[in-house]
Amino acid sequence: MRVLVVDHDAACARSVVRVLRQSGYDAWSVGTGAAALEQHHQADLVLLDLGLPDVDGLQVCADIRAASDTPIIAVTERTTELERVLCLKSGCDDCLNKPYGVQELVARVEAVLRRAHPAARTSCIVHGPLRIDGARREAYLSGKPLSLTRKEFDLLHTLASRPGTVFSRRELMARVWRKSSAATGRTIDTHVNSLRNKLGDSGWILTVRGVGFRLGRGVSMAA
Repeated sequence: MRVLVVDHDAACARSVVRVLRQSGYDAWSVGTGAAALEQHHQADLVLLDLGLPDVDGLQVCADIRAASDTPIIAVTERTTELERVLCLKSGCDDCLNKPYGVQELVARVEAVLRRAHPAARTSCIVHGPLRIDGARREAYLSGKPLSLTRKEFDLLHTLASRPGTVFSRRELMARVWRKSSAATGRTIDTHVNSLRNKLGDSGWILTVRGVGFRLGRGVSMAA
């Protein structure tokens, strides 16, 4: 699991990243709201300190939430009920007050990620040279790791969970993006194209015209 730590205090950020890495997370940090908005799509969770030097933290949260459903934990010194409500209304999944303990930090990260990634996704799927480990959220092709974004992984995992099934756009939006509407422009197409490029073969994800998409067979399987 990848955790993006957003904190302008470099020393504090290094400490939090170290704790998260020791707990098994792939963590890195940025020091501004602008950097967070550029990199949040690479993370499975964003740990967002609201006291940023360039952009209001609540606005950063709202902008991330408008673009994706990546879980966000707000870190704040604002302790009133109203301020916590504002955090949640801006799209945060949880609030962590300063100062906090290491164990509480890790426990809150684990709890939010459990809610975001239900146990149904923890199975390991093998499809020829393609291996998808849902528990570790890792995918491998011919033994080599694939560098996937959160949504790319979820999309590939969904298609691979039933390799003979054609998934409609509406079903993919519901399963991967948790939205009931299929009217989302080229969101799915963009992610499918990105996955095809990273898999190195368009045959891995097939388009069924007028219906949706299904998992296919790469060149190495078709041979």
